[in-house]
Amino acid sequence: MFERIDTVCLTVSNLEESSIWYQKLGFKVAFKGEGYQVFTIGNSGIPLTIEEGNVDSPDNSTYPIFFTNDIKTTYVNLKEKGVEVTELKDDGDNTFFDLYDLDKNKLQVCFWE
Repeated sequence: MFERIDTVCLTVSNLEESSIWYQKLGFKVAFKGEGYQVFTIGNSGIPLTIEEGNVDSPDNSTYPIFFTNDIKTTYVNLKEKGVEVTELKDDGDNTFFDLYDLDKNKLQVCFWE
């Protein structure tokens, strides 16, 4: 169902200022999307994603994003297992959905080519 942890995501209040701050720490911009950026960190295989949003929101949390090769089957399988999931979304770069564990911790599943 899941292939790997694809990234860890943080919400930031100002994408450009935060991007500069992370680059000063030595992080390298690997990808820029609409409202988010992905950074490589040294030799780590797991990148960091920063996403612009409301940092005061209760939904503002750090969460892992899992990669799957078959997003639709994964989505159906999780729903059949009774997992709370959001609707599938496509932002033009990724197809993804959120899911929640028993304590309402947000997790995300994505597919991209």
